[in-house]
Formats: sequence, structure tokens, C-alpha cells
Amino acid sequence: MIKSRICEILGIKYPIFQGGMAWIADASLASAVSNAGGLGLISSINAGTEAVRNEIRKCKELTDKPFGVNIMLQAPNAGEIAQMVIEEGVKILTTGAGSPAQYMESWQAAGIKVIPVVASVALALKMQSIGATAVIAEGAESGGHVGELHTMALLPQVVDALDIPVIGAGGICDARGAAAAFILGADAIQVGTRFLAAEECTAHENYKEKILKATDISTIVTGKTLGHPVRSLKTPFSKTFAKMESDPSVKPEEILSFGTGALRKAVKEGDVNGSYMAGEVAGMVKKIEPAKDIVEDLILGAENLLRGTDKFLA
Repeated sequence: MIKSRICEILGIKYPIFQGGMAWIADASLASAVSNAGGLGLISSINAGTEAVRNEIRKCKELTDKPFGVNIMLQAPNAGEIAQMVIEEGVKILTTGAGSPAQYMESWQAAGIKVIPVVASVALALKMQSIGATAVIAEGAESGGHVGELHTMALLPQVVDALDIPVIGAGGICDARGAAAAFILGADAIQVGTRFLAAEECTAHENYKEKILKATDISTIVTGKTLGHPVRSLKTPFSKTFAKMESDPSVKPEEILSFGTGALRKAVKEGDVNGSYMAGEVAGMVKKIEPAKDIVEDLILGAENLLRGTDKFLA
């Protein structure tokens, strides 16, 4: 079995996190991943603070294994969520879209382990300095909000710079990607796009169908001119968004208004005018299967590959 500090720290069997995908990562998916031995995550972007509280409580009913909550720090209700997770006894948090510094003292006092997502060495070092338990180094191959550096370059540089565990994310879909991340120094991996095809994922069937039909060139990054680049599938919505971005006569407010609520429309309604966030590995996802099978295929498959690496040696 792959040995990892993060498994000991968090009390999980396998060194794999399920991405905290907005509007997608709920109690159904998180509990399934946790029951399979990984770390399931609930998104805090899910119809408001009380809705997230309810998902946390549901998850506690569905699993007795560790799970966490992902908090998008730029969300209007981030402060409410920050307090609510303490009230609900959540012990593991991942954070994104900003620094969790203002909440660290209260979270640590509550015994919460905080694992921020980072897109650069500088940010990773900052997170270590404020007391992060670990960091998630997420490359630009990932779905949703992305940075500039890609996983192959980002991950080993973050690993070299930090003393705390590093979770590799972005572009990991199968055992080969998982094994590569471990060789690059990751203590664990985080996977999002493949879990969109989990039986326990409650995203609309249209969303899953688009993932299964995706190819290697099916994603596009929009929002760079707005300072918030996002990777999603190429759809009428994303193509229109990109066209609006490239048109100097279209004001940023109009573009933002056009995109408001687009992810929810995709996840909950399967609307053609929705934003279907997905990573570059979407073209590798070929079937709907239980979360348990996904977890074991990634981790046990990576173990077998790592055992076989000596075949490359003379």
C-alpha cells in the first residue's frame, strides 16, 4: 500500500481526495468516497449556508469515516460558512479563491485541519507559514477555476519548497496520472472530473453525458480578461462567453451577468446555456461507475504501476 503522511494525519485509508466541486460535491458523493477509503468533500457553494449545513449532517448519517468541506473564500457567505463548520464539528477543510488567514485562529482552536488550494510556490509557502496542515497544488489542467502553471511544473516545485504534505491535483484521471503525481512527490492526489461520472454524483444526466462524450480537445478556458479563468467544456454557453470576452465593445459587467448562475443551470437542470466545468482529462472518462471503483482503480492501480517501475532499469 502507498505510504502517506496525509493518511495518518487525516485518518483515511487511501491518499485520494475527491474535489470539492461547486454545486456537485454533496453528501451523496462525499460519503461514497469516504466510505471507499478516500476523503470526500462537500462544496460550500450549494444553495446557501443552511443547505451546506444540511449536507454536512446528511454526510454524517451516511458515513462514519472522515470527510471535509471545501470553502470558496470569495463567496459572499464565506464568513458564515467559516463559523458554521465549527458549529457542526467539521474537522477537515479545503479552501480556494483566497487566503484563509482571517479564519485560521478560530479553525485551529476548533481542531480543524486546513488544506488550502494553491497555484504557486509563493502562495504555498504563505499557507505553510499561517499553519496549514497541507496544501493542494492544483495545475491548470483542472476543471473550474485555474491558475497559470500546469501540474507537471507546479507540483514538484511546491513539494521541494514545503515541509508539510502536498496533494497533487489537475490532470489526474487514472492510475497512470496518480502514479506520476506520487513520483513527483505528492503525498496524495485530488480528483474531480472523473468523479463527475460516479454513480453517486447527483449532477444532471446531461452533465454526465457531456463528460462521457468529451475528447482531448473538448475544454476551453474563459474568464482570463476578467481575472477569473475557468476551464469548462466547449458548449454554446462557453463559446458565447469567449466571443463576448474578445469583443472590446462588450463591457465586463455584461459578461459577468451572462455567466451568473451558469454552473447551477448545468448541474441541476442540464441546461444547454449552463457552464459544464471539467478538466482536460474529460476525454479519458468512459463510463459511469461506483465511487468505490474509481478510488480503487486510481490508488491500487497506481500501486501496481509504481511496483513495476524497475522494468525501465537496465
